[in-house]
Amino acid sequence: MSDSYLNLLRAPGVARVMASQLVARFPTGMLALGILIHIETVFGSYGAAGVVLAAMSVGQALAGPVTSRMMGRFGARRVLVVTTVLCAGSMAVVALAPMQLWGFVVFALLTGLSSPPVQPAVRTIYPRLVDVGKLPRLFSLDASAQEIIWVAGPLVITVVSREISPVVGLLVCVAVTLAGGAWFITSKELGTVRIARSETRLGAVLLKPGVMLATVTGLLLIGAGAAVEVGVVARFGEGGLQAGVVLALAAVASLAGGLTLGHLPLTDWTLTRRLAVVAVGTFLAIYVSGVWWTGLAMVVFGFGIAPALAVMYTMVSDSTDFSESAEAYGWIGTGQLVGAAVGSAIAGFMIDANGPAGGFAVAAVVAALAVVAAALLRHARPKRTGADLLADAVSEG
Repeated sequence: MSDSYLNLLRAPGVARVMASQLVARFPTGMLALGILIHIETVFGSYGAAGVVLAAMSVGQALAGPVTSRMMGRFGARRVLVVTTVLCAGSMAVVALAPMQLWGFVVFALLTGLSSPPVQPAVRTIYPRLVDVGKLPRLFSLDASAQEIIWVAGPLVITVVSREISPVVGLLVCVAVTLAGGAWFITSKELGTVRIARSETRLGAVLLKPGVMLATVTGLLLIGAGAAVEVGVVARFGEGGLQAGVVLALAAVASLAGGLTLGHLPLTDWTLTRRLAVVAVGTFLAIYVSGVWWTGLAMVVFGFGIAPALAVMYTMVSDSTDFSESAEAYGWIGTGQLVGAAVGSAIAGFMIDANGPAGGFAVAAVVAALAVVAAALLRHARPKRTGADLLADAVSEG
């Protein structure tokens, strides 16, 4: 199994593209927490910080499909350059400018609206780097590797913000955005892959069953994950090491799950089974207590996340034409953002009423809905052959 992943990374361009996009996306694991700490320090209010974070999330949700689609119209490099510079500039203003709350809201919104569409771009490039039969394994490796962002990102921003200053923490986000963005944008593979302009109307790609299934289940999966995160923080306290350790266990388990299951062939029931693992972990978390038992539940929960995401990304790749795939991945990102916002909000209300177990109960219900959706819509999984995909590549490339 390890040899198969090493062989993937040895394919021309794969390691470079994967590493550069991980660095370019690394601030996504830092920015929300960095803004939370910074705004709370400025105004002494978590409520104010929540408003600013909500503005950024709204901007990201609105921008995802639009900026992804623009890559087909104006070229991936041009869109990525403009969005990277605007996003970094908006972050710098949030970090450095003395403003009223509304000013922070405006620039946080701009930060979200200008979020570089690195994820849709790289997942549109992957089918051109490896044989069609290796795509599920590559998507699994990608979904697993991105857990590095969610393990290391919060740790880095917390240490820098607490030990140096919140301003420096946000400036680190700016620097990584520019450096990682430059590395990815200048990669040879991005320059040689032309994303064809989509001739369909915005949102039409959602009508494709595979894209709709991936978007709906992705929304529910990330919604469950957001509720779990709130539940863990409520159980152990936001300032303690215990919550960080438990969430890190989930991320590490997700990475391990992706690497362990990524080489297995996909069937109509694969997504359902992997989401069921996630659901079992959330149900266990309701009834246990303490760091180690909660950590064990989070290991079960996390083990299904990257494998489930890998199936979703493969479904999108298999169900869309090359000109549509970037927008499709943008919609998946928007769905995940909506899921995270709604999941964390509902979990917060349930925790206020029922304690930390309420957050895990929300996660369990949402995860169960994901399992049901995947089971009922399992036949929506596209079954395109390698010849079909090769024909698309030839006709559009």
